[in-house]
Amino acid sequence: MSKEDKSKLSEYNHHVVKKLFSIAGNYKIWFLAAMAALVFSTAFELILPVLMQRTIDRYVISDWSYLPGQASAVGADLYIEKEGLLYQSGEDLYVLTSELPSLDLKDSDRGPWLVFRLTEEVSSLLSSSGLSPAVMDDSSRGALSKNDLETLDRDIYRTLRTEDLEGLKKNSLVYFALLCLILIFSFVQMYNMAWTSQGVMKNLRVRMLSHTMKQSLGYLGDTPVGTLVSRITSDVETINEFFTSVTISVLKDLTIMAGVLVTLYILNPRLALITIITTPPVLIMTGVFRRLARTAYRKQRFWIGKVNGFISEHLTGMEVIQIFGQEGNTKKNFRDNNRNLLKASLNEMYVFAVFRPLVDMFTSVSLGVVIYAGAGMFNRGILTLGVLIAFIDLIQKFYRPVMDLSEKFTIMQSAMAGGERIFQLLDEDYSIPDRGSLPSGSYGEGKIDFRNVRFAYKKEDYVLKDLSFSVKAGETAAIVGYTGAGKTTIASLAARLWDIQSGEILLDNRNITDIPLQDLRNTVQAVQQDVFLFSGTVLENITLGLEVPFERVLEASRRVQADSFIQQMDKGYESHVQERGANLSAGQRQLIAFARILVHDPKVVILDEATANIDSETEKLVQNAIDQVLKDRTSLVIAHRISTIQKADRILVLSQGELVEQGTHEELLDKQGLYFSLYKLQYENGNPRDQD
Repeated sequence: MSKEDKSKLSEYNHHVVKKLFSIAGNYKIWFLAAMAALVFSTAFELILPVLMQRTIDRYVISDWSYLPGQASAVGADLYIEKEGLLYQSGEDLYVLTSELPSLDLKDSDRGPWLVFRLTEEVSSLLSSSGLSPAVMDDSSRGALSKNDLETLDRDIYRTLRTEDLEGLKKNSLVYFALLCLILIFSFVQMYNMAWTSQGVMKNLRVRMLSHTMKQSLGYLGDTPVGTLVSRITSDVETINEFFTSVTISVLKDLTIMAGVLVTLYILNPRLALITIITTPPVLIMTGVFRRLARTAYRKQRFWIGKVNGFISEHLTGMEVIQIFGQEGNTKKNFRDNNRNLLKASLNEMYVFAVFRPLVDMFTSVSLGVVIYAGAGMFNRGILTLGVLIAFIDLIQKFYRPVMDLSEKFTIMQSAMAGGERIFQLLDEDYSIPDRGSLPSGSYGEGKIDFRNVRFAYKKEDYVLKDLSFSVKAGETAAIVGYTGAGKTTIASLAARLWDIQSGEILLDNRNITDIPLQDLRNTVQAVQQDVFLFSGTVLENITLGLEVPFERVLEASRRVQADSFIQQMDKGYESHVQERGANLSAGQRQLIAFARILVHDPKVVILDEATANIDSETEKLVQNAIDQVLKDRTSLVIAHRISTIQKADRILVLSQGELVEQGTHEELLDKQGLYFSLYKLQYENGNPRDQD
């Protein structure tokens, strides 16, 4: 890769992300539903450790602190706010120890005391044990110190904590309900994003194939088939991963990380600050990793495209490779490309293999710091056990997204690389401009005119040079000439598969650039020398998606004498045709192509070397089919064999892109010019006029 290419790999292309989300706009409702589910599932995940902290401090540990003479220091509003967590007994207060950090109170006996519901049963049990609890002002609660609790029987102690057990059961059910809600909203999130991503992939594939089909033959010829296939298949698949594995997941991870920091600060600002101090190294390392991963993955995608293109091209041309004995050289070239792909994949693995252990190490360091600092704060009575446990859980929730983000970065970079290649393909427009607006009724007779046409596949290397000729509606004109004279080029230009550099091509006195492209190609159709058949049924290859009655297909096949061999196949017209028609002979493929022409019924037919690849016996059968195809149509017949065009109304003789002779077979022989020379080459063993 060049230095310029490498520098481009390190740049973040935000345009790709913008375009991807613009395509996803068609699935806005599904995406918004996924976002809403994300918000709820994330919120519930952050509630879980807080609920666990409250449960531990309130119902499991249930430590209360005794504050003698502090009742006057607490306002009525605070008492209402702390209802259930703060009780008054005369001038004394009993406060749940976990709530002390939020109260600016001194001289407390930090327990453990136990505040419990005071019922007749409890009062009777305590009286029988010789204990007199402190009674709250509302007479609904009592309190006992740690020393008193140690003298109680286990069953009495359990009775005193009945309220705590009820609270523990209730919070356990709430915890389970939150887990179920997280499961439900996670499913909704994943389902909606999967729907969105599949829809985006479908639209992208259709859009890319439609865009590719509109491109000129020059572009399609210069672009390897494997590259196009790779972009429409594997590159589009990375977009699926982008939406299902990256977009929502990254948003969720970032939301959880931000939510964790906020929750930590709410639980204990001091310990939260200590936790945050340990995060900068991880953030710096993540930034470095992101750049390295982006470069590694883009290199990997580059070489995947190279390998796919190489495989596709060389499998298609395997016959040539075997004929010329190039298996060894092909294997060597493939090994080189595959080695580069291996290096790119290993580079990505090295980056990830270093990052994951580092994140694990920083997670352990952060946990160690929090546990150390939290234990000291717990011993000094300024932190509860529930808060410390919640911090440990929240820190793990914080670093888990960091690890997840590292994996998502690799997927995202793969998607970015694939997206860049996709939109590069979509942004490249080498299509034939389709600005025709003429109504179909203004043409359709079939008259063809070439007026001073100049055309070159490459700049200044003109194949046709000021070529002018006219073919009347219903006339059969044959085109002959040495190889390279421009015969096949005329067929391509008439159907506007290429655009000319200068001059005019007219259909019924209308410039073909003014005719809608689809209408033009419905009017002018060609039978190529090498007939291409698709993998599918015989019927599908004849209709090519055109909705016509089967009787019309049957009639067309009978007229070109294809029906007999089709009926002999296993399933007749539903018989399977292998890729490129490999299970049919050249003559059979030609007959199917002729049936295809009759079914589509164009006004102008171009036969490009239609009998070049078949034997003489089959040629007679094909020639009869040709007569049926050309009947009542304007036709251009390109042929090397003089015998196939002698009956043409007019013969055009080309030489180096110029029209040098034209006339009937007999007229051209009388001139004894270039046509006479071509004729004599094929029949040099006798008098040309005596050969048929």
